[in-house]
Amino acid sequence: MSELGLLSYVDLFVHFMNAGGVVMWVLFGLNLFLWYGLGYRYLVLQRGTLGNVRRQISKHIERGDAQKMRGMLDYAIVDALEASNEAKKINKKCRYYVHDALFPYLMSIGKYSILIKTIVVLAPLIGLLGTVMGMIETFDALQSSSMFAQGDSISGGISKALFTTELGLVVAVPGLILGKILDKKENQFALEFEQMTDIICTKEEDEIQQS
Repeated sequence: MSELGLLSYVDLFVHFMNAGGVVMWVLFGLNLFLWYGLGYRYLVLQRGTLGNVRRQISKHIERGDAQKMRGMLDYAIVDALEASNEAKKINKKCRYYVHDALFPYLMSIGKYSILIKTIVVLAPLIGLLGTVMGMIETFDALQSSSMFAQGDSISGGISKALFTTELGLVVAVPGLILGKILDKKENQFALEFEQMTDIICTKEEDEIQQS
């Protein structure tokens, strides 16, 4: 693409944004933050490995360092097993150490969740604000002079109202759908971490009782 063609697209984009007023730029900024948060959560919430938690724990115990690390679940299992071994060496309660080892993962899977939910709620409201501003501009044009003399102002106000409403929905709807999908994956990880703690610590408690 030539530099001239790129500049024409930029000018077209700026013209479109300015048609909706300052609210359009606010919505555009929210959209950037939204997709950054969604992208981050998508990359973090990659399980990376197949099979249930119990099977993966058994593989890591049997193979040790030879087990290939494919995603968050593998790293969490390794850290949980190391915490369990450390607790066993100093004769401390396993669950406390495993919970501490998994806490950074719990924080990581929930990062930007509140940001996404906030933007999904705010975007339609800000779009509605732009709609109100556009309608006020339209009625001001009708009040100040005749409809034909103020045709540009009237059409500009209506365009601003429609543009901001549209962009508000464009930001909110994908964020709502993708956010729900990622929240479901987050809940699945949280359950697997609890299951991981139960499996590892129950195994350690059984070994202590047998010895």
